[in-house]
Amino acid sequence: MIGFPIALIFANGFEWYAHKYILHGTPRPGQPRYSPIPKSMKSHWQHHKIVRTTDYQDDGYAEGLSNWRTRDEVISLLKLTAITSLAMPVAPFFTLGTYYAAARYFYVHRRSHLEPEWGKKAIPWHYDHHMNTNQDANWCVTRPWFDYIMGTRVIANEAMAESNPLGIRLPEIVEKPLNQACRRLFPKRFERLNQGQLV
Repeated sequence: MIGFPIALIFANGFEWYAHKYILHGTPRPGQPRYSPIPKSMKSHWQHHKIVRTTDYQDDGYAEGLSNWRTRDEVISLLKLTAITSLAMPVAPFFTLGTYYAAARYFYVHRRSHLEPEWGKKAIPWHYDHHMNTNQDANWCVTRPWFDYIMGTRVIANEAMAESNPLGIRLPEIVEKPLNQACRRLFPKRFERLNQGQLV
């Protein structure tokens, strides 16, 4: 059973890594960005361009699989879950966790771009990724965990930001000590976060 929460943490870390290095590509001086999967990077940059010109809306998701960008995203998620399926005999809960994470990723990402007001409130870190001046930050989509861990969470508007690093609604009795503990354990991360700088 411990495999399920491990899968959620693993999926969030992979989400951060894939978004940063595959979908955005690595900048190279005097050359185009490098991605090991150029088609996915091309699809993602087109998604960025559309979202920037339509105030966070991407109607490609409403078209479903007939839209090549949506189809590319779904196929990529299916390939990833096919790979994690290899662990099913030895880690069934981990494998099921990756299925859940992939389905949740698509649901949350799709809904946020079809319902921008929902997206601003539910996943403000992803809204910041698209609409902030620095689009090379805020790599997480479903939860901001690895953006906090890796120091890449940049808050554009404090009033719209998540109220804690977990990106989950918590009772104040839990949230307040969690925030205090995180700020005490990672003071440099929060010092730069509060200044709106990339860590």
